[in-house]
Amino acid sequence: MKVAYIFSSQGHTVSYKLGKMILPQLEEQAHGPEVVGMFFFEDNNYVLVTGDPLGERLAKVAKQQNIMLMGCDQCCWEREIHDKLVDGATIGCFPNLYEGLAGNMPDQVITL
Repeated sequence: MKVAYIFSSQGHTVSYKLGKMILPQLEEQAHGPEVVGMFFFEDNNYVLVTGDPLGERLAKVAKQQNIMLMGCDQCCWEREIHDKLVDGATIGCFPNLYEGLAGNMPDQVITL
């Protein structure tokens, strides 16, 4: 099974759910389904900024496991981080997300 995650909730969603659960499982190759993409909204985009420890770990795993990382374009521009993202991360909107996932379509999209 292939999954894509959309991180839309505010608060500790990224630091806790991604940082303490999903990413460690991906690093240990024990997550279960193949993760094909992650899309970040609002302040969740800060994890994608170069130098963020969680983001740097995520970028490494994404490169190794062919996981698309994308931040919301408007969210990144509003936060003035559009040009500060970790290697491999892009920005875009839903049409870009759909296009990016088209070649490696998930079976499920999970919003956290």
